[in-house]
Amino acid sequence: MKFLLTLSRLIDAISQLIGKLAMWLILAATLISAGNAIVRKIFNTSSNGLLEIQWYLFAAVFMLGAGYAFMRNAHVRIDFISSKFSARGRNWVDIFGILVFLFPLCYMMATLGWPLFERAWTTGEMSSNSGGLIRWPVFFLIPLGFTLLSMQGVSELIKRIAFLTGNGPDALAHEGPSDEELLAQQLLEEEEQERLKQEQQLKGVQ
Repeated sequence: MKFLLTLSRLIDAISQLIGKLAMWLILAATLISAGNAIVRKIFNTSSNGLLEIQWYLFAAVFMLGAGYAFMRNAHVRIDFISSKFSARGRNWVDIFGILVFLFPLCYMMATLGWPLFERAWTTGEMSSNSGGLIRWPVFFLIPLGFTLLSMQGVSELIKRIAFLTGNGPDALAHEGPSDEELLAQQLLEEEEQERLKQEQQLKGVQ
């Protein structure tokens, strides 16, 4: 188990690094989009290459960031069901989901995506748009992204087993309020402030 936990930490470190890189890709896509819009507005010209690189970066954020989101437990969950289970129950559900759904999906998508990349690589496939980009980098994101996600699945599986065997903490335990709970609290506070403001206005009118 010690070796497996070391492997899990190594995979987490890789996902952390790639996740941070994906965040910078969001900034790059935003800057390219803004620059392309300014150039189009001022000089009445544009570039299909610039438009497509935005799509490539957008795809890279999701494909490369999936493993990072899984590690941070930031992906979509059916919490209204899992919240009714005990800590051990939630971990067993995760193990079932990783083995039965995640791994087969990653394998299927990676094996289906690889021929697309290979064909684009060998043929030098280009975009059909004038001034468009070469296709193989974006096709390569499919097998790469799902391979990284499956690697993180291995790490999460190790963590779940470690918890169930008493060799590690509960990776699903919430430390403090979730993002959804913080948002709900903020909305309630804003609603309360708006209500108090309206009451003060009514008192002023009276």
